[in-house]
Amino acid sequence: MTTRISHWIDGKPAAGPAEGAGGRAGDVFDPATGEVRARVDLADGPQVEQAVAAASRAFPGWRDASLAARTRVLFAFRELLTARKDELARIVTGEHGKVESDAAGEIARAIENVEYACGAAAQLKGGFSENASTGVDVYSLRQPLGVVGVISPFNFPAMVPLWFVPNAIASGNTVVLKPSEKDPSAANFIAELFTEAGLPDGVLNVLHGDKVAVDGLLEHPEVKAISFVGSTPIARYVYETGTRNGKRVQALGGAKNHMLVLPDADLDAAADAAVSAGFGSAGERCMAVAVVVAVDPIGDELVARIAERITKLRVGDGRKPESEMGPLVTAAHHQRVESYVDAGLEAGATLVVDGRGVEVDGERGGFWLGPTLFDHVRPDMSIYTDEIFGPVLSVTRTADYEAALELVNASPYGNGTAIFTADGRAARKFQNEVEVGMVGVNVPIPVPVGYYSFGGWKDSLFGDSHAYGPEGFHFFTRTKVVTSRWPEQPAGVTLGFPRNT
Repeated sequence: MTTRISHWIDGKPAAGPAEGAGGRAGDVFDPATGEVRARVDLADGPQVEQAVAAASRAFPGWRDASLAARTRVLFAFRELLTARKDELARIVTGEHGKVESDAAGEIARAIENVEYACGAAAQLKGGFSENASTGVDVYSLRQPLGVVGVISPFNFPAMVPLWFVPNAIASGNTVVLKPSEKDPSAANFIAELFTEAGLPDGVLNVLHGDKVAVDGLLEHPEVKAISFVGSTPIARYVYETGTRNGKRVQALGGAKNHMLVLPDADLDAAADAAVSAGFGSAGERCMAVAVVVAVDPIGDELVARIAERITKLRVGDGRKPESEMGPLVTAAHHQRVESYVDAGLEAGATLVVDGRGVEVDGERGGFWLGPTLFDHVRPDMSIYTDEIFGPVLSVTRTADYEAALELVNASPYGNGTAIFTADGRAARKFQNEVEVGMVGVNVPIPVPVGYYSFGGWKDSLFGDSHAYGPEGFHFFTRTKVVTSRWPEQPAGVTLGFPRNT
């Protein structure tokens, strides 16, 4: 019998109408076998209203809860998440397909964000100015927004929700989380752990669904803010729709991340980095390296070293410890990514390693595409311009550093980039001149630690707040400034409160 995945509303599972009785549902696949493992309820208007209403009811009590009470819940949640991280990793692998070591790494980064949110008391302090004018004090308060929505993508079903939810609830908000319908179970698992940690009912709700649920949150007058991660076209839509409806919005979009390799770089280290950053999680991550920019004369040697490493990568079921790269998430996504291999060939790029028809141990029905490497890729090719979001790595050549920098800065995306070099002056020049939000120096995936903030520039971010860290607390609070003066007491009046008689 197929498992049914229901919404989580007001501290418990909340199934929508059954299919055939007006309810909608979608398939959740095992990417390694291609089989349907569950059916997930897809919200319509009534379920959106139910989730938002639960969050609205919970807000006054949670807003007034002390900082100590909020952080006790977060500390307890952190302990539960740490104790059960292996279980969550298996859930992620079973629905997303990434190997369990990648899933474990995702959860480790999520725990960092929870730990940062445990320090909410330090982040939510206001300012105070005594005697700004004679007898007048001015001070600021940081207060929660109310009900906030989080719309998260399929590629990090545990980590991305935990970019936002801990800071939001630590700040006193209540949350409606809309995870991807492709791999929804991690969100329910997280909600259950929060409930076990003592989070009051209704503070965190999980609403499963598609565009109907997204639009419901974007248009609902009780939802005050939206946090989103996904592709650039949808990020733009979320930002424009949400702001048009009076909401605060942070919408993190797509990427086309470049990795520059200068002639003085350690080519073995650069090749290792290109493979791990290009093919980890089957390339389904917004910080994946998609383009290696080889500054000649090292192009041929670098491509050869990357190709050699690719042939040793073991593609297989993510639940097997020997697997180093898993399948793509769905058949439709597999078909889309594979179409870019055909497009690259038609455009004249050199296919060095072809991942189509990869031999996989075990199941043949999964959504398999092996690591794929193109060389001599030009900036006018779709494999260069488009966010493929799969295990397709392109190499392009430039004559010098200046041409490489110009190539990166000409991209409409500005999420992450990296430079590999032994020259500190070149690295410092690059980090100053490159128009990208996150920069790695001999680090291929420069995802900030939890006490900084994550986000790109240009078409990789809509809104002015990055995710988690200090900017996360800024996004989920608004400032109130109080100007206060207490008049002099009349003669003979004793200062202080009157005593009870």
